[in-house]
Amino acid sequence: MSSVVAIIPARYASTRLPGKVLVDIAGKPMLQHVYERTRLCPLISRVLVATDDERVERAVHGFGGDVVMTRADHQTGTDRLAEVAAGIDADIIVNVQGDEPLIASSSIEIAARPLLADPSLVMSTLRERIHDPADVADPNLVKVVVDRNGFALYFSRQPIPYHHHKDSPVVWWRHLGLYVYRREFLLRYAVLPPTPLQLAEGLEQLRALEHGYRILVPETPHPAIGVDTPEDLERVRLLLADE
Repeated sequence: MSSVVAIIPARYASTRLPGKVLVDIAGKPMLQHVYERTRLCPLISRVLVATDDERVERAVHGFGGDVVMTRADHQTGTDRLAEVAAGIDADIIVNVQGDEPLIASSSIEIAARPLLADPSLVMSTLRERIHDPADVADPNLVKVVVDRNGFALYFSRQPIPYHHHKDSPVVWWRHLGLYVYRREFLLRYAVLPPTPLQLAEGLEQLRALEHGYRILVPETPHPAIGVDTPEDLERVRLLLADE
């Protein structure tokens, strides 16, 4: 069976919520919640935290986690991921965001299992159904449209698809920022030049589409809440306090 390693890129700096990966949630650093939930996925053989900050390194050691120090000049989380992936033995790499303390281990499995079953697949991510119309218009929530086989057609911060015929049913999908890569592809992908749509939307995954690679986007029934603002943090604290 192919080996699957999860890597959690964890920067200390954050524009809107500095040090957010280490903020306390229900008695644990946020990063620890992510790490422990990722370890619950039965497909994962190893979980690594990738960081360039000694405070994060100390925190990971504090809860018994495995951490790799990386260069400090990476422009994206994918670059940091690729640095670590280049030095480990794995067939498949899972990129789990360090600010997703509610990530479900079953969601990781939903994203990773297709690559284990089909050698032709090089990349996957996740989508969840949007129920609140206000979320469709929110540029902070990335939307995705897919073809009949579940492959991404486009990602955007804008409402897609546009609902022109109001009497026709339409489903909006939110993109969840968990990625699974075949290791060899990740190393190629990380050095591809930026593309116009990627830069316009501020969405790195568009670089893969613009270079002609297909991204499978299976649906997960498990919502996740990324912590980007103090309001997000309080919402997650309330939810985890009840567990």
